[in-house]
Amino acid sequence: MSSLFKHPEFRVGVRDLAPVAPGIAAWGLMTGVAMIKSGLSLTEALLMGVLVFAGSSQLAAVPLIAAGAPMWVILATAFCVNLRFVVFSAHLRPYVMHQNIWRRMLSGYLTADLSYVLFTKRFPHPTTDPVARRAQEAYLAGNSAINWASWVGASLLGIALANAIPLSWGLGFAGILALLGILCSLASTRLRVVSAGVAGAAAVAAFALPLKLNILVAIAAAVAVCLMLEKPMRSQASPPKPAKTGEAGEAGGAL
Repeated sequence: MSSLFKHPEFRVGVRDLAPVAPGIAAWGLMTGVAMIKSGLSLTEALLMGVLVFAGSSQLAAVPLIAAGAPMWVILATAFCVNLRFVVFSAHLRPYVMHQNIWRRMLSGYLTADLSYVLFTKRFPHPTTDPVARRAQEAYLAGNSAINWASWVGASLLGIALANAIPLSWGLGFAGILALLGILCSLASTRLRVVSAGVAGAAAVAAFALPLKLNILVAIAAAVAVCLMLEKPMRSQASPPKPAKTGEAGEAGGAL
């Protein structure tokens, strides 16, 4: 495991994520402050900051906790917000299935949105070559390490300085800008652009719903629309089937 840190790809992974690390840290800092100011105890905030390590679900759950929402609403919101990690893990499965269960679980815990995006951009296809696999593991380790350190370190700092940093500073907006940049880079197909547009429009339209239920509405709307559009778009993109030999002969005879 220690050899991953010495691999050249580890440094490449750190370098690739470094430009957005300040945005992640600013977002994590305000999340740490928000956890304390929402009424969580110091122990609860520390455990949530280190064990959960899921920024979007933390930010979705904290206002619900502060509002005294029912537990099922908090859990359902966090579950829906984190559903994307099911897709991430399914995609990454061929990359990590040669590892033992504990290493796979560690990779699952450390992999976040930005590390997943950057990893799959650099390594679009899994491999069975041991040397190439080692390079992929090192890159993902470097990527995930700086992502985790930026978020968790800043969250713990926010928890410690909760009474000195007002939420009105709005430092979390820097994290939103970082995610917007990644979102724009991912909008590489029409279906992705449509899904982002539908989710955004649905979230705004349902903003008046209580307990942040507009988040659930946005996710459901985007998934439903994309499922309806995916099959027609695939059929249009698929090439026409070649004519059978007999049919081609008949057509030639008719000409």
